[in-house]
Amino acid sequence: MISLTSPVRTRAHDWPAAAKLGALLIATLVLAATQSPAVLALAFAGMAALYALPGRVFLSHGARRIRGLVPFVAVVLVWHLVTGDPATGLGITLRMITAVGLANLVTMTTRLSDIMQVIRRCGAPLARLGLNLRALEIGIALVIRMVPVLSDKGAQLTQSWSARSARKPRWRIVLPLTLATLDDADHVAEALRARGGIAPPIPRTSSSRSL
Repeated sequence: MISLTSPVRTRAHDWPAAAKLGALLIATLVLAATQSPAVLALAFAGMAALYALPGRVFLSHGARRIRGLVPFVAVVLVWHLVTGDPATGLGITLRMITAVGLANLVTMTTRLSDIMQVIRRCGAPLARLGLNLRALEIGIALVIRMVPVLSDKGAQLTQSWSARSARKPRWRIVLPLTLATLDDADHVAEALRARGGIAPPIPRTSSSRSL
């Protein structure tokens, strides 16, 4: 598994993780409530500017992380073109790319341990009600870590197919990518079991403390 943190140090790396996650939440809610394509286009331009400010390396690294949205964007645009509602398709596309881009920006400038610490603080009240906070933390961490890994594997399978055939891979890499995903999931499950699983730690009783 790989880290999502940017190789380029920016000022945003020093900002508190809680502040960045809170700003991301507010921005996502605003994007969801906005219907104007012009406002969404401005938001997209602002997001792109945030990527461009630290330089070309940062911009290139961030663009590689969100290029997996291309198939979804194509499907949304084509569907709304067919149904005769391109304005709605454009709005959905801008909203989706901007929201994912901002989320990716947060992960690129925030250590995973800091994100987990914020989740742990926010989930502490729910833990008293019986929520397995350890499972929640591990689940979120795995999603953040594994999504780009699977994206890279899909790109590698596409390149391997292109090197052996002039036809586009399209659906032909779905099965090998699925098998690779299941294999990775099996290895991750074995690693978790070897480290005690995701069950919450058993509280020590007074008798055990006395021993």
